[in-house]
Amino acid sequence: MLNFDEARFIKIQSGAVAIAGEVQALMRKLLSEGVERLYFMGTGGVQLLTLPAIELAQRYSTFPVSGQYPAQVVIDPPAGLDRKALVVIPSLSGTTKESVQLLSFLKQRGVRTLSLTGHANTPLAQDADFTFINFAEDDTSSESFYLQTLLIVLALLAERGAFKNFDATVAELKRLPKLLVEAKAAFESGAAKLAAAIKDETYHIFTGAGSVWPEAHYYGMCILEEMQWIRTRPVHAADFFHGTLELVEPGVSIFLFKGEDASRPLADRVEKFAHRYTDRVRVLDAASVDLPGISPEVRKLISPILLATLLERLSAHLEVLRNHPLTTRRYYKRVEY
Repeated sequence: MLNFDEARFIKIQSGAVAIAGEVQALMRKLLSEGVERLYFMGTGGVQLLTLPAIELAQRYSTFPVSGQYPAQVVIDPPAGLDRKALVVIPSLSGTTKESVQLLSFLKQRGVRTLSLTGHANTPLAQDADFTFINFAEDDTSSESFYLQTLLIVLALLAERGAFKNFDATVAELKRLPKLLVEAKAAFESGAAKLAAAIKDETYHIFTGAGSVWPEAHYYGMCILEEMQWIRTRPVHAADFFHGTLELVEPGVSIFLFKGEDASRPLADRVEKFAHRYTDRVRVLDAASVDLPGISPEVRKLISPILLATLLERLSAHLEVLRNHPLTTRRYYKRVEY
């Protein structure tokens, strides 16, 4: 596969799953100490990667789990940021400016903090109350953060009696890293063809629902916009028929992401409509990925992980065909804010 290190990938994703036991013990401890609220607060695209876990928690339990923007929290904090709250702060670098400021703000309030980082000797790793460090880089971080945040929420639900199959689910997730490599290999030729088809296109609508909507938003904003300077319009499939449908005409590119959860019918109706009015409908379907040994119940939890791992292959080909490395930025290192 193009620009892909299989051993590195498996090590990183296996490291993400390996936190399961420690996470469950930590959740048991924090709940016994009176934690009553859980927040996920990531900066930029990594916050999008926490949304499937947040939505899962809201489907299974009334325990308050929500997401907030760090830059907004420090100037206009929500109610409940006190000793009874746990804030999870994901940051690949461990040095993200807004997240470091957030951590200082939370510590002043006595809020308990858990950081998820890719590097140990960083402010977020060293100064949070609890931390899980799993080395990753841009091309492997999506799956890693999806897995870690999923495990945090599943552990919370399990400790509160709202999820009965934690150990069995973790056992299946341990098989996933190698299966993701096989999924990448199976998609490689399709990724190359898709990259060749879109390399000169300058605008795409991205849509999806349920657990895969955050991946649609993430790929449009953080990969095509930030890393390829291609304009995108991410829109939730539930909102597609309340505005965005009027932009659809021949030649308009639509990327439709389909998951395996209860929201799939929302994607189906977009697909039915879009094929009538444009010849450029690109469907990525988690259900198309072969995952021997993974139960239907677990598949419903990992749709965004599957799509993220396929899309990494698209990105690998796209940066080569466009002669635009994913690391190239205009402003990222120079912007003042």
